[in-house]
Amino acid sequence: MNKVKVGNFMIGEGEPLALLAGPCVLEGMDRCLLIGRTIKEICERLGINYVFKASFDKANRSSFHSFRGPGLEKGLEMLQGIKNELGVPVVTDIHETYQAAPAAEVADILQIPAFLCRQTDLLHAAAQTGRVVNVKKGQFLAPEDMRNVVDKLHESGCDQMMLTERGASFGYHNLVVDMRSLPIMRSFGYPVVFDGTHSVQLPGGNGTTSAGNREYVEYLVRAAVGVGVDALFLEVHDNPEEALSDGANMVYLDKLEGLLKDALAIHKYVHHQA
Repeated sequence: MNKVKVGNFMIGEGEPLALLAGPCVLEGMDRCLLIGRTIKEICERLGINYVFKASFDKANRSSFHSFRGPGLEKGLEMLQGIKNELGVPVVTDIHETYQAAPAAEVADILQIPAFLCRQTDLLHAAAQTGRVVNVKKGQFLAPEDMRNVVDKLHESGCDQMMLTERGASFGYHNLVVDMRSLPIMRSFGYPVVFDGTHSVQLPGGNGTTSAGNREYVEYLVRAAVGVGVDALFLEVHDNPEEALSDGANMVYLDKLEGLLKDALAIHKYVHHQA
């Protein structure tokens, strides 16, 4: 398997479990630092490699009036501040080709949202930056179809990529996770990530916002780690009820350590790590 280098650590076969986690969207510097600092402390205690996650813009919100974030310029300024303050790598989404280059100046990982995973120009722009590219599998794709995504990135000069499972559409306003997708995507030779929080999302389930079933996150995470993944993606908040995006499926900050302890124990068993 090809490993990817993020900050001062590697993600891939034989490496410690990694975590991409933080609030869905950049809500404010103080709150982001609180969440990020707490997650970093938990990961340091457990021996998990940590990447801070937050979006500067959520361009695919259900309603025109939903909070989207601070935008590209202010958002990247905030992410740079978080990166400097916490001393951890950061990952953020890009939605447009013009965002790739400026985002790559700050972010260690550029993330392609699931809805945009087939957008050739966006994949090419991300690949051209030289950063690690994490592509979320579209809710509408079979895992085998992600081979085409891998090929597009390869042909654009990228050999540092990760593929993320985040559930597949199962009727209206519902997602289901086919655990077979994890070994299928891993067979392409790159690290695989499991998104435990978007997998329990109910897209558009509240009409103008998405709903979610966060109570199932722990079960899906344990199952996915048991099947075999290289990293977890979790959106985390100190008070999800106050979150400005995706609160219904986000993990409570004070519940995170217990969830990660279970995941880490399973990961070590599966990968025969001491």
